[in-house]
Amino acid sequence: MIVRSLKEIEGTDRHVRAASGTWESKRIVLAKERVGFSLHETTLYAGTETSMWYAHHIEAVLCVEGEAELTNEETGETHLIAPGTMYLLDGHERHTLRPRTDFRCVCVFNPPVTGREDHDENGVYPLLTEPTTEGP
Repeated sequence: MIVRSLKEIEGTDRHVRAASGTWESKRIVLAKERVGFSLHETTLYAGTETSMWYAHHIEAVLCVEGEAELTNEETGETHLIAPGTMYLLDGHERHTLRPRTDFRCVCVFNPPVTGREDHDENGVYPLLTEPTTEGP
């Protein structure tokens, strides 16, 4: 059993800040836990814009605080995301998030991330894996 608090993640290598300066994420469960998904609490900052494309991952996002406009860059469709609203990127959609206020959400990724990822120039997380451990 794993029990972990957000407080104990602060300031560790599980507390990731984007090179772009638009978001930070506390990586609660990672690939090294070997449970088939990763779990994060992410905050995107008000007045910023983050374009993403999870070419290698499926992501579910549940807003717990704040508001943001979500644009599906493939269709042009926009949605207001507010507390209690979930969106699922089940088709690897290119999307842009524009927080109106600081926007805090809980995210689940499959396959799980390692915690070292940041968006590249195309908004993609690279598909990083954890080394496998060999038995005796």
